[in-house]
Amino acid sequence: MRVVKFCVCWPLALLALLRACLVVSTQARCDRDNNSCFSDGQSEGIIMRVSRSASEGSVLRGQIRSRFARVVHDRMMDDVRSRDADHTHWYTLETSSMSDELKKKFLQSTEDEETKEFLTNCYEKAEWIFMQLYHSLARSLLSWFMSSTSVNGFLQRGSMFVFSKAQVESLLGISEKWKANKLLDLGAGDGMVTQQLAGHFSEVYTTEMSTTMTWRLQEKGYSLLGLDEWHSGSHKFDVISCLNLLDRCDQPATLLRNMKAALVPDTGRLIVATVLPFKPYVEYGGTDHKPSEILPLNGHTMEEQIASFERDVFKPFGFTVERFTKLPYLCEGDLERSFYILADIVFVLKPDSTIEEPAVLPRETETITMQA
Repeated sequence: MRVVKFCVCWPLALLALLRACLVVSTQARCDRDNNSCFSDGQSEGIIMRVSRSASEGSVLRGQIRSRFARVVHDRMMDDVRSRDADHTHWYTLETSSMSDELKKKFLQSTEDEETKEFLTNCYEKAEWIFMQLYHSLARSLLSWFMSSTSVNGFLQRGSMFVFSKAQVESLLGISEKWKANKLLDLGAGDGMVTQQLAGHFSEVYTTEMSTTMTWRLQEKGYSLLGLDEWHSGSHKFDVISCLNLLDRCDQPATLLRNMKAALVPDTGRLIVATVLPFKPYVEYGGTDHKPSEILPLNGHTMEEQIASFERDVFKPFGFTVERFTKLPYLCEGDLERSFYILADIVFVLKPDSTIEEPAVLPRETETITMQA
């Protein structure tokens, strides 16, 4: 037992020491003459911005010998391109192949100020070189006995952005002043996405399998429910959010059933976000990372898979699609990239009690997925 405790504790102790050294090294440097004060993180940003300006005209990647310097240089160049780029393609779909009924439900979103603020924050964090080096080392150590989600929760990094407050209000068809009783956010992570919805509800409940992420949720004051507690019948929720969870859980069909049962009848709404192409990967449970239940999803293009979700998944499981949109699923980055992005389709679903739900599909059922 002592050996086990030692094996678990020594990496944490080492990380604590490294973090302490980092804090000491990033203490503010004050200029005695003009009382100006910059932290290392801020000064790094200034250096990077100066370097970026110079590199645009004079620094060629082939002249940089250090691999680390090349990584930083490439990230800076990517940031320049991203800052200047038109991100319209993040939000557009080719709806011509969709049915007229499905077309009417598509809500065209755009990059708003809150999304831009998240991206700006990502650019700035990527320039904190010493913090990024610490995170890189810590992830290498912690990944031996923690999942990637738990590592991010422990290091308080890798926050996600699915939608802004304005975007989710448009999806739900509500105003800023709209209020309801209970919200449930399944697989809430660090709670950053939960915050976009929380202001509309008197009670906010969450679930999360990662222990370190539950720490972050508790810090934000959100109530935690057990993995079987939320659908036990003791709660009925006005809104349930299931964001990028269907492709990460072992039993997505069972999850859809349980969510429908946990919603307030008639007025309850379900928000489902899923990355397309749909490629299931189970982080918790099992050894091969494959789900035990397979959704009957078909299609080779994103638009075909959207139609299949409505026709073959949501409708048979007792849901009607009210609206859907395409949004960038953003994640804070690291030394190599300021942010990571996937294409998210976000649906707002209304439960339909008149539809009889299908049986759970076995794992052997084949599904056609879009190629990357």
